[in-house]
Amino acid sequence: MTDLKLYAAPIEGLTTYLWRRLQYELFGGADKYFTPFLSPNSNLSFQTKELDELRHNEGMPVVPQLLCNRADHFLWAARALYDMGYREVNFNLGCPSGTVTAKRKGAGFLAYPDELDRCLGEIFSGLPGDMRLSVKTRIGKSDPAEWERLLAIYNQYPLSELIVHPRVQKAFYRGAVHREAFAYARDHTTLPLVYNGDLHTMEDAAQFCQSFGDIDTLMFGRGLIADPSLLRQLRGGQRASREELTLFHEQLYEAYCARLSGDGPVLHRMREFWNYYALSFDQTEPYLKKIRKAQSCAAYHAAAMALLQNCPLQG
Repeated sequence: MTDLKLYAAPIEGLTTYLWRRLQYELFGGADKYFTPFLSPNSNLSFQTKELDELRHNEGMPVVPQLLCNRADHFLWAARALYDMGYREVNFNLGCPSGTVTAKRKGAGFLAYPDELDRCLGEIFSGLPGDMRLSVKTRIGKSDPAEWERLLAIYNQYPLSELIVHPRVQKAFYRGAVHREAFAYARDHTTLPLVYNGDLHTMEDAAQFCQSFGDIDTLMFGRGLIADPSLLRQLRGGQRASREELTLFHEQLYEAYCARLSGDGPVLHRMREFWNYYALSFDQTEPYLKKIRKAQSCAAYHAAAMALLQNCPLQG
């Protein structure tokens, strides 16, 4: 699998510039990192936290992702990103969050195919220079039967890549992915395809490649949070050692302590991180209970270090 292109998926609150810099430096990076979504609106300005995501990517292959449903907002952001030196932007049509989809954004926009078609047409009419536009999409809002119409819309435009997570919005991340919908895309488009969805381990990637040997680009999300050495393994390298996993945690924790104000925000981020990182270890529950109950960074850190030192590595 060493000839695959490997991408790091955007996950809100987790794959921040702090995380991706560490993953890149400690374990060997992705061929592309996609930022958690930026939300351009009528203010025509990026928030401070969004600028952080854009200004700390030197030397890394980073693609900003935009979440909106208006071409004018999208184009303002694309032009601003172009001026910052970015030459690819990604359109988020996959976020399943209810607060997002209620605004007809993310996967919620898929329920309005005519509006989506019109929006894409306006965007491609106004993209700056040689900027590339990729799309990350689900296969529908409520029913996989929506996919045929959506793919026909995407086929009208010169997308640089079509990244497909083959679930509908209402499924969130539950249940099996619809691999048959991805197979339909493979057979009915000439757009460059990227597969995303339930690739958590080396075995998952190998199984996918057995079924879809003609697909050469894969995107990893939750599995890469759980094991930041996953891409290195896919390229023939070693799984992370205990020492590497400890170092990754320590540097990420210290970065959040330096960047965030107060124990509360740091604890929130690190607890969310452990929802996935714990999967690299066995027999974690007693330690995770202490991590969840910690009311201070000192108590949290003691619990996290106990887990890192005492729990057996997975597998």
